Amino acid sequence: MRSFFIMSAAVAAFSASAANAVTVAWTDWQSSTTTTASGQITSGPNTLDVTFSTSGEALNFVQTGTGTNYWTEGSPAPYTGGIVENAPPASELISLSAGGTKTITFSQAVINPYIAFVSWNGNSATFSQPFEKISEGLGFWGSGTFSLGANNSFVGTGEAHGILRFLGTFDTISFTDTSENWHGLTIGIGAVAPPSGAVPEPASWAMLIAGFGLIGGAMRRRRATLTA
Repeated sequence: MRSFFIMSAAVAAFSASAANAVTVAWTDWQSSTTTTASGQITSGPNTLDVTFSTSGEALNFVQTGTGTNYWTEGSPAPYTGGIVENAPPASELISLSAGGTKTITFSQAVINPYIAFVSWNGNSATFSQPFEKISEGLGFWGSGTFSLGANNSFVGTGEAHGILRFLGTFDTISFTDTSENWHGLTIGIGAVAPPSGAVPEPASWAMLIAGFGLIGGAMRRRRATLTA
């Protein structure tokens, strides 16, 4: 019995550790207009479209893979300092200056979307959905913090760089921000939501099955010892 509980604890610890490490599928921004940016996210076998739109205010600029990399990190690291393992790709960024309402739309439902921020210096934002702060730290222009407020909001204090996560399944998220010289962001997801009633992909069960196998093996060895 002691060996069974030791094995169970080991499996649980391994599963918890793996669950706390997240590889985010970040957006590949591909085109933009004055008020919209469009891109794609590839997560496993799935590729979906992402649209970022404003309520009429012009975007400052959109990077589609070229230009300055604003996703640099110091210590503490704002983009890999929490559970997220991979910072946003270089030169993939939406830059804002005018405040207003912004809407993020996914072509299909996604699980646990992420927003990475750069240089939200004194900016505030109020979101349509609850969120949690994953990380913050030293980025391209110094460091700062996200001071979380009521009604799904934050204020960037100093040069706030970091990541927020929205827990759940979403096909759209919106927020209203304030104006500033420029502040940037990009969007990622944890996974694509399976269609209603679909059987989860084998990879989704791999760790659980491995855990059951380890526990089953321990139980068989224990029974063999008792009957010997």
